[in-house]
Amino acid sequence: MTKIGAFIPARYAATRFPAKLMQLLGDKTVIRHTYDNTVATGLFDEVYVVTDSEIIFNEIVNHGGKAIMSQRPHESGSDRIAEAIEKVDIDIVVNVQGDEPFVKKEPLQKVIEVFADSSVQVASLMQVLTQPQLIVDPNYVKVAVDKNNNALFFSRSVIPYPRDKEVASKYYEHIGVYAFKKQALLNFTNWPMSPLEAAEKIECLRYLENGVSIRMVVTEYMGVEIDTPEDLIKAAKLLA
Repeated sequence: MTKIGAFIPARYAATRFPAKLMQLLGDKTVIRHTYDNTVATGLFDEVYVVTDSEIIFNEIVNHGGKAIMSQRPHESGSDRIAEAIEKVDIDIVVNVQGDEPFVKKEPLQKVIEVFADSSVQVASLMQVLTQPQLIVDPNYVKVAVDKNNNALFFSRSVIPYPRDKEVASKYYEHIGVYAFKKQALLNFTNWPMSPLEAAEKIECLRYLENGVSIRMVVTEYMGVEIDTPEDLIKAAKLLA
């Protein structure tokens, strides 16, 4: 039987909004909303928060959840999870971002279901972008896909670039929820950071540069990702 686990990387010292995961959203912290909503999907054999912070570790464990302390510093959430799963009996690993407090069952179920195709090693989510100001915003990572929904490229730039304004282009935002076969994730952490990844600061480009396809799954609106204090205000309104 395939064992599926959700692992939530949770760094305390976020660059743009330090301690964002410990901010109160309603009556719970952001990280607890993410953890509790991931558990509530009922999709996973195990759910863990993986963190470098005793504050976050205690926040989860003291409220009955499961957490793992990282033993080494890490560049990315994927690296943090890879260390945590080395000795865990798991087949498919789902990386749920700690700053996604409105996690829902349907998108996670969709990304897990693509592993019925045995050729899939890595999968991720995307949603349609329609607002012009978001399409040009480098904080919104765009993805271009082939006709089988395998990722061709990820970029903070506008892709595709609309040189011909008469052609109706569809734009997708990459949502930072990933699923991996365990070995694919362990392989990822043994590869050095790749040139495109270093330039764009988009970690999944490392897979593409090493010849590993990423199957993309279209999802509906995922709620608010907490990157800035303004996002927290938006999330509070959504919760209310």
